[in-house]
Amino acid sequence: MEAPANVCDSDTRSSQICCTDAESEIPRTALPGSGKDLPPSVIGEVVTPAGPVPRVSAEMSSSDRLGIWKVRWGIGRMKYTVPPGLYSLGEPDAGSEVLVTANFRMTFDLLRCSMNHVNVWILVLDTSGINVWCAAGKGTFGTDELIRRVKSSNVGAVIDHRRLILPQLGAPGVAAHEVRERTGFKVFYGPVELRDIPAYLENGRQATPAMRRKEFPLTERAALVPLELVPASKWVVILTLVFALLGGIMGSGSFTLDAASYGIRSFALLVLGTFVGTVLTPILLPWVPGRAFALKGAITGMAAALLLLASGYLSGLDGIAWLLLITTISSFLAMNFTGSSTYTSLSGVKKEMRIAVPVQIGASVMAIVLWISAFLTSGGSA
Repeated sequence: MEAPANVCDSDTRSSQICCTDAESEIPRTALPGSGKDLPPSVIGEVVTPAGPVPRVSAEMSSSDRLGIWKVRWGIGRMKYTVPPGLYSLGEPDAGSEVLVTANFRMTFDLLRCSMNHVNVWILVLDTSGINVWCAAGKGTFGTDELIRRVKSSNVGAVIDHRRLILPQLGAPGVAAHEVRERTGFKVFYGPVELRDIPAYLENGRQATPAMRRKEFPLTERAALVPLELVPASKWVVILTLVFALLGGIMGSGSFTLDAASYGIRSFALLVLGTFVGTVLTPILLPWVPGRAFALKGAITGMAAALLLLASGYLSGLDGIAWLLLITTISSFLAMNFTGSSTYTSLSGVKKEMRIAVPVQIGASVMAIVLWISAFLTSGGSA
């Protein structure tokens, strides 16, 4: 008589793993989180010697796409997480590979959806909701957390090998030799791009030179723009109110009319500086001269301001003041993009900031002085 599908044969380790429906009565104590904490992509469970493990889908739902869109615009970004622990994708067995990733849900979703028709285990580390690359730099995607998660998930009881495949961009945070000494697991580094993982696995965990190279094309740079644009926009509103207040107080006419006049004009110019620094500079990044992001932003910002001077919209002391301010705003905001790029280092960013920030502060102060001087010499007329 044939055994039921949800009864496990205990003769071999590999046959001890079987799938069940999401509605099964299997105890959930071994799951990465409580039922309500698990991501919507969980579609069932896999019974293992270490306990039930959530089984996730390889499909991207409309809810997942909406979540990614919201995160890219900075909405709920730091709360967009999945519980750390072990997950299954497809129908993995004791010989299937273990992919390690961060608990930033967008990273988790993009990983599982790039692995259609591939049977793997996914070990999620607690990176405080930060992606792999940034978490490796901060230390949360690191040696101690990896070792802690290997032990707490009891992944060694689920598989019959001792291999962990980590993202290449997570390498700066992990000491592979220490992981092996303390857990017995050997660390392998997968390809840079998620889309290459299936081919990497089929090739016996061998990466081609192309798989080791990280490109930073226009589409990827453009996708990161909202993360810089949204927080910068808040400062546009604040600075607009400051300029409107100063214009209203120092103006020669009605407070309301002067405040509205200078507020509207300042808003337009501040938006220009912000747009150039957070949108135009990243898009034109490879073609703008210089290596430092602060310099690249200053070049694009000054070019935009010079166009306004040439058109006659800006002139005199006021024009020079806004040229300095637009250049400074663009330079500062472009410098923030270093955290989103693929070719910066912590030491390089610190060195750039030591040079650029004092210059930006000095230019801002000079711009304000020139703006007030232009205001007073014009008799306070808008």
